[in-house]
Amino acid sequence: MNAVLFWLLLVLGSAWAGTALWVQFQDVRWIPGLFVLAVAGVIWLRLSGGWGWAGLALVTAIIGLWYLSLSPRQDRDWAPEVSRIVHGTVSGDAVTLENVRDFRWRDRDHAEERWETRHYDLSKLATADMITSVWSSPKIAHLLVSFGFTGGERVVFSVEIRSERGEQFSSIGGFFRQFELALIAADEADVVKLRTNYRGEDVRLYPLRLTPEQLRAMFLRYVDLGNDLNAAPRFYNTVTSNCTTVVWQLAKVLDPHLPIDRSLLLSGLLPDWLFRMGVLAGQGDLDRIRAAAAISDKAKALPEGADFSAGIRR
Repeated sequence: MNAVLFWLLLVLGSAWAGTALWVQFQDVRWIPGLFVLAVAGVIWLRLSGGWGWAGLALVTAIIGLWYLSLSPRQDRDWAPEVSRIVHGTVSGDAVTLENVRDFRWRDRDHAEERWETRHYDLSKLATADMITSVWSSPKIAHLLVSFGFTGGERVVFSVEIRSERGEQFSSIGGFFRQFELALIAADEADVVKLRTNYRGEDVRLYPLRLTPEQLRAMFLRYVDLGNDLNAAPRFYNTVTSNCTTVVWQLAKVLDPHLPIDRSLLLSGLLPDWLFRMGVLAGQGDLDRIRAAAAISDKAKALPEGADFSAGIRR
């Protein structure tokens, strides 16, 4: 039993640690190679001298201390679209958001870059829409929440990885502290149009049935999240800290007793969960609501200069 436990811990620990080192040292491949030699040394100690447990404990301690030393940062060479995180100030009903993104995309990788300061009146906060964007499996989606005001203003909040310039998303890397977390506030003609028109994703817009008090609470939780990330960065995690889990954590302000659901892992199923909770507005069953929510074709059909937000809701 002792031998079985040793080899089980060695195999599982080596797989985890090897992947973490491979993710973190993509430009210094001799370090994962050094780890392979260390594992070989532990195996040799086990087979030859009976010091296998001591060797395993030493390697585990070194890897553990290294991994715990990794900390999120604010000062990397960020990709332009996540170079700033929204920051807000609230005074009664008056909200000022700094670093609202209003890029005008030419293709999926290039845009005219604009960051703005915008002002909102919470007494005029009227609607919230959940937007899902699917690029591959329909069970996995990126989630955005768009708030609308009676004066016509809209702002979208999107929880994203804060990638460095030239860095590509990796779900494996998301398990091993490769990315920081970002909260982007943006214009719909930026963050939604990028997905409908330039990335070719299946984007759907679901109006939510929320009270004025719930709308206000959700909006202010997003403002708090942006301020928190500006004050203290945190890591993105593929399972525990991503766009779906953050939306769920924010939604708990509406109901502290919201149950854990599989849609936290399969984010494309979140509309199903919201439908069961009675939060989705619209007529008919879920299939009909899902069909009515599709906006990608509408967005692509809009002429240049058209009101994007009005067009996708028509």
